[in-house]
Amino acid sequence: MPRPTPRLRCVRAVLSLTLGLLLSGTGRAEERFLILQSTTSTQNSGLFDAILPRFQAKTGIEVRVVAVGTGQALKNARNGDGDVLLVHAKPDEEAFVAEGWGVKRYDVMYNDFVIVGSADDPAGIAGMQEVGAVLRKIAQTQVAFVSRGDESGTHKKERALWKIAAVDPLEASGTWYREVGAGMGATLNTAVGMRAYTLTDRGTWLSFRNKADYTVLLEGDPQLFNQYGVILVNPAKHPHVKAGLGQQFIDWLVGPEGQSLITGYTIAGQPLFFPNTPGG
Repeated sequence: MPRPTPRLRCVRAVLSLTLGLLLSGTGRAEERFLILQSTTSTQNSGLFDAILPRFQAKTGIEVRVVAVGTGQALKNARNGDGDVLLVHAKPDEEAFVAEGWGVKRYDVMYNDFVIVGSADDPAGIAGMQEVGAVLRKIAQTQVAFVSRGDESGTHKKERALWKIAAVDPLEASGTWYREVGAGMGATLNTAVGMRAYTLTDRGTWLSFRNKADYTVLLEGDPQLFNQYGVILVNPAKHPHVKAGLGQQFIDWLVGPEGQSLITGYTIAGQPLFFPNTPGG
């Protein structure tokens, strides 16, 4: 058999190297995406569907969203299963950065939480102004209340609100207080099915389509404020983190274009989120 010519050997070497890159997943085309660990509330609201295609069209970077509760998102990011984190539990986010898992936290946007219930309002909370008083009345009347029960940002907020009310709802777990361990959309569906009250972020509520006769019964208490933050996962902890792409996304999100798109995202003329990055 004739020996390969130098030219043929060169061609084979190039083909072998190209194949190796493709099989190992290190080809440059494979790198033009990042993983965003985020919350079911932002996903359910439709915000990502509205703004992420604009970022991809501008930069060529695809953002792949993993939508879970805030607690799980933080855990996933600590495990290195993501490049950027966007959640809504500020004390936990600050701890994430302080412990070295994140590089820097940025305020992105805010909305608020509301308590929703059926129009007949069996606990009689309509017209009340203070969340602690509302929760105490629900507990006193023992009308069903559905909790996400999933360590999400909403669940963390709910637990803090029960503390304000000086009520431990876990003492009633399985009776009038029901924990479903699910995302916000599923929790709302359960509450509607049970004719129960629940706490929800306004963004998910506005986009929720199975409202039946449900309505917002408490809103406006400053304790219901809901801040979102974005953080780059620290590449010093996880070297595979796509720090360059992740920071490019963060800079866009907190910059004028991202903040403008957040402002412009509405349902029936109502904004779901309000951008509040300083200088954004």
